[in-house]
Formats: sequence, structure tokens, C-alpha cells
Amino acid sequence: MNSQKNARRFEAGARRARSGFTLIEVLLVVVIIGILVGMAIPRLGGRVEQARLTRAEGDVNNISIALRLYEVDNGRYPPTLDGLLQAPADATNWRGPYLEKGVPKDPWSRDYRYQYPGTRNPHAFDLWSLGPDGVESADDIGNWPKTE
Repeated sequence: MNSQKNARRFEAGARRARSGFTLIEVLLVVVIIGILVGMAIPRLGGRVEQARLTRAEGDVNNISIALRLYEVDNGRYPPTLDGLLQAPADATNWRGPYLEKGVPKDPWSRDYRYQYPGTRNPHAFDLWSLGPDGVESADDIGNWPKTE
């Protein structure tokens, strides 16, 4: 009976010793994970820039709505975007602030550009981001119709 108990203990100890992973198995899993990450990163890289462009378009739309609300209240657009946050001296019916969290920076940490009256929208305003390259060019994101 003692020999059976000893045999069972030996088998249980041997099973515990075999239940771990070998160094080769761990390295193989790490290499496989590395390969999968290496394949996923380039695919996600383009998504980051696309997300920035989409955010800039959304910001331009939101600021444009605030500018239109200002115009409804005051009969004209503000001289600068600061007019959305603090009443200009000549604003007779200012009901702002028109932007809850202030005027945001564009996704590239630059100020949005604003011009009233607009060049591309002469009866309203131009509002735009200089886009990824930071200079006025074809990649600017603005409130004017896209021409391709």
C-alpha cells in the first residue's frame, strides 16, 4: 500500500514538472505575436492620418455652426473667432459663448484660419485648417465646396 502511495506521489510530481512551458515554446509565441503586430501596424498607420482629416472636417463644421448662430443673433459674422467666446464691443445681441470648450486647435496643433468676408465664400466666411503640411495648398480642409 505504501508503494502505491509513493507511485501516485511520483506521478503527480512528474505531471507538475511537465505542465510548464519550455523556453522554445515561449520564444515561438513571442515571435508569432511580433509577426502579427508587424503586419497590423502599417495597416493602422494610414488610419491615424485619416482620423485627423475627419476630425478637422468635423471641427470646421462645428465652428461653422457656431459662426452661423452668432450671425443669426447679431446680423453679421464676428471679426475674429474670439467673438464666439467673448462679446465684441459692437455685438448688440451677443448670446454666447457659442463654443462650449473654446476654439479648438486643428489635429496638427495649429489654429484654424478664419476670414470674414470670405474669399471662397464672399457672402459669408472662410474657415479652414492648413492640413497636414501646414501651408496653404490643395490639402487644406475648409468650409468651401470641394473641387476635384
